Amino acid sequence: MKQFRPDLHSLSVQMILSSVALVLLTAVAAGLPALLLIRSGLYQQAWDQVQQGSIASLALYDARYSELESLATLTAQRPTLRELLVDGQQAELDLYLLNLQEASGLSLVVICDTARRPIGQAGDAAGAGLCREPVDTGFALLPQGTARGAWLLAAQPLADGAGVLQGMVWVGMALDDGFAAEMQAQTGLEHTLLAAGQPLATSLEGRASASVHPGGEEGRGQLDLSGRRYYASQFTLGQQGLTAEVALEVTGLSVTLRSLTWTLVASILVVIAVASVLGTFLARRIGSPLADLAEAAGAMSRSGEPGDLAEALETPLAVESRVREVSLVSQALEAARADLRRSVGELREEKIWTEHLLESIVEGIITLDRRGHITFFSHGAERITGWTRDEVVGRTCDQIFVATETDQPFSQLIPSPGRRTKIPVELRDGHHAILAVTGARLLPPARGDARVALVFRDVSEEEAVHRLLGHFLTNVAHEFRTPLSALAASVELLLDQASDLSPGELQELLTSLHLGVLGLQTLIDNLLESASIETGHFRVHPRPCSLDEIVAEAVGMMQPLLEKHGQSLVVELPAAIPMVKADPRRTVQVLINLLSNASKYGPDNAEVEIKAAVEGDWIRVSVADAGPGVPPEHRHNLFRRFVHPQPSNDKAQVGVGLGLSVVKAVVEAHGGQVGVGEGGSVFWFTLPREQGA
Repeated sequence: MKQFRPDLHSLSVQMILSSVALVLLTAVAAGLPALLLIRSGLYQQAWDQVQQGSIASLALYDARYSELESLATLTAQRPTLRELLVDGQQAELDLYLLNLQEASGLSLVVICDTARRPIGQAGDAAGAGLCREPVDTGFALLPQGTARGAWLLAAQPLADGAGVLQGMVWVGMALDDGFAAEMQAQTGLEHTLLAAGQPLATSLEGRASASVHPGGEEGRGQLDLSGRRYYASQFTLGQQGLTAEVALEVTGLSVTLRSLTWTLVASILVVIAVASVLGTFLARRIGSPLADLAEAAGAMSRSGEPGDLAEALETPLAVESRVREVSLVSQALEAARADLRRSVGELREEKIWTEHLLESIVEGIITLDRRGHITFFSHGAERITGWTRDEVVGRTCDQIFVATETDQPFSQLIPSPGRRTKIPVELRDGHHAILAVTGARLLPPARGDARVALVFRDVSEEEAVHRLLGHFLTNVAHEFRTPLSALAASVELLLDQASDLSPGELQELLTSLHLGVLGLQTLIDNLLESASIETGHFRVHPRPCSLDEIVAEAVGMMQPLLEKHGQSLVVELPAAIPMVKADPRRTVQVLINLLSNASKYGPDNAEVEIKAAVEGDWIRVSVADAGPGVPPEHRHNLFRRFVHPQPSNDKAQVGVGLGLSVVKAVVEAHGGQVGVGEGGSVFWFTLPREQGA
């Protein structure tokens, strides 16, 4: 049998060989660049995703630290915590800290006194050494049994209501395996915390037995673990040698590259001519979506500002492709983008929640940047100062808060963090107010964008009450001392010269003693009634009684005082005046106070009138004197405590300012009304008629 041998010099063979060679060269020329392009794009995309994961992780760490600082600030300012520390209730303090730690999701809460001794702790036992040994806030390594654990710590000075430093509040979050798992869920990348190259917490199983091989750039490396390959990036946390590592598994990328290579070779062997065209088509179809993905990922990695990052995350990364591997990479990047977008959204919601919380506080809250410009102005601050947020944001605090009673600007009077001071200022409408201001620092001083928060409230009324209280005590002392001195002098005169005094002189001394006792009794009654009104124990016991008897009892008690000043009392009551439903003792006290004021502020040798008239279901009683009357500008405050009518005559002496407030309380407790009329001083009040009378 004759063996077949192709004629190499044949045109067909040469054309075929030439075609095959051309196709092979074309396939290699088209397929190899495509393969290299795919390989470069996939690995570059993987590195970009790792880098993006590092950026996202740093953002999440900053967010966690800001949240921890806010929790430390709010904890240090809790009134309940201060009261428990002042009262020394250890059991209640421990329970309160435990509830606070569980409610806020913290790993530990520690309270240290000024001598660096722990006085309260809740959560992990690793926080016991925070008081004894100096530990910086932020990232720290604390002992946990025989090993060390990574922590995120924040501290805030604790002061009492007077601004005296009581200690420090430490709050902490354990950076353990659970935290690493949360970071992995939020970034889509494996997360590991290392100290001196040794893993402390990780979401990657078996990470302790693996080592990182350095890559081409600083902080990059490759991690081989149980036949799987990861791209890893490390960055430093804090100043104690703590390092964070994010890792992305790239084993699938190698499988993808091998699959593409065999597909290209098989295509060349089956149909060389078709493979050439198909290779070019596949190169274009694969290269284009990878280029789009690389461009989108690069845009995200170049987004430095939070606003630019949020805008970049709004653009979907999904690229339509029939190549499964490219679709997987696209889906992974889209999932990472969605996770990052969700994380940014959650941070925004937390920020909005914090702002709503600040807006709901009645005290004024403002924040200042390091140049003293206002960056936040709460609704409470608007209500207290009269300024609106739009008017003050961006302006300096010295322009908005004008300090009075001093030449120093407001910014020089701001208290240090944790302390409280009172600053007199001029408000927008020109009124003066006293603000109780407490300072707090929102970020560490080392940060270039450190801000200061001021919490203030208007204590002008409290200061006015303090001044009124001082005036009240002075008047009470005077009101007691004057009659007591007169009583002592009269009694001393009776003891020494009783046998030598005539009946008229004895009567005069006894009258003086009676008036002094009556004045003291009235003053004490008013003080007791005012105290019962203030404590909410004031009650009246109405019953049917005769107004004639009430007026007669009050007149009998006040007659000596009127006769002393030569004043005559005129009583005009209807002949058939009906019964009233009233508390007789309280009503007599009302008439005594009004008659005492009429005698005090009315002129000597004049008339004092008591009148009564029936007005439907009410009896109107009035007491009038011939004095100068109450000035119109003082009438609206006349029945308040510690307020005086401001008489123009020289005879009247200012009392303690309680009589008319007691009159108002007694009358209103009966359901009646009280007021002052025109023409001298005419004070009136109403009492209910007895039904059927």
